[in-house]
Amino acid sequence: MLAAEPHEAVGARHALAAFAIGTEGFVIAGLLPSIAADLSISVPAAGQLVTAYALTYAVGSPILAVTLNNIDRRTVLALALSTFIAGNLVATVASSYALLLASRMLMALGSGLCMPTALAVSVAVAAPERRGRAVALVTSGLTVATVIGVPLGNLVGSLLGWRATFAMVALIGAVALAGLLLGLPRGLPRNTASLSERLAVARHSNVVIALLITILWALGGFTVFTYFAVPLRSLGFDAAQISLALLVFGGAAAIGNMLGGVLADRLGTLATAGLGLAGMASALILHSLVLKLMPGQAHYAVLGAIFLWGISGWAFYPAQIASIIRIEPQASMIALSLNASAMYLGFAIGGALGGAVLATLSPTDLGWIGGSSVAASLLVHLARGWQARPKPAKIAG
Repeated sequence: MLAAEPHEAVGARHALAAFAIGTEGFVIAGLLPSIAADLSISVPAAGQLVTAYALTYAVGSPILAVTLNNIDRRTVLALALSTFIAGNLVATVASSYALLLASRMLMALGSGLCMPTALAVSVAVAAPERRGRAVALVTSGLTVATVIGVPLGNLVGSLLGWRATFAMVALIGAVALAGLLLGLPRGLPRNTASLSERLAVARHSNVVIALLITILWALGGFTVFTYFAVPLRSLGFDAAQISLALLVFGGAAAIGNMLGGVLADRLGTLATAGLGLAGMASALILHSLVLKLMPGQAHYAVLGAIFLWGISGWAFYPAQIASIIRIEPQASMIALSLNASAMYLGFAIGGALGGAVLATLSPTDLGWIGGSSVAASLLVHLARGWQARPKPAKIAG
């Protein structure tokens, strides 16, 4: 059955699901000020909606993967998307912070089950030399979401209220679910790993280092992205201009994602990931410098920094995924699930750290703090590359 279903078609259907998940996951950054005002809470408190989502994803993803490890992958993906849709529908009627928090945790459970499963299946049905591009195809759904879904969702939220954005995401999720049910075959490669097998992979020293790199990368990015709209509003950006900034970020992310997949196959995963981390760290630090030093003329310079951030940060991601697969090729599904948990743990810490920065410092400090975390990720990555370099042969005698 798999022979009749090209891996590109499998990846495309997974990309549609990733589009729905990415739209919700990233659009929240533009909605936080509106949510805070409507629910009479502070912006840092609203930011913990991101932290709760990320923590639930990080903890729930491996637990759900083990619990459902003997279920057909098509069924697992359908269950995951249905849970995600239900969470968005709850958010549309949430009248309190507690209910909205619960709805985002429900969304996270669906997302945390869907994305690692989709990535692992797409990699499993792709030829080894095309795995970088297979990853990029699935994650292109996330980056296309930042180009189309996030600016559109932010605009819908500004015109009709933030609840309308969650209704829009639920509709997109329903379309993705229909595509999965109608298009995916049964008998897709499944993950049959037990919890002990997952822990065995997690104890692999190279996997631990790779997960640390992912955590620091995600932490740095979400320290800034969670509160994306806050420094822009301080510059005088209105809702339409914030949507434009999100569009710039999303367009750059889409380019970076596909570029990262191609370069990972051509230049190697370590070189591509290193270039991505270096560019992202520079962009985030530049973001702070522009806000601090050019507050009156910062509009275009900030957009430039956002573009560099998007293209470099998302070039890193498919290269890192492919690198992790090569560490444990026989346990790629386990490693990808662990990496997803690491990424969302970083998102959770980043959201909390960004809230602390806003509470104690200022919005202009978000960039350099986030950039410092990405720079630390780069240092760990370079140390890993140095350790893995070919050793010179010893001369006998």
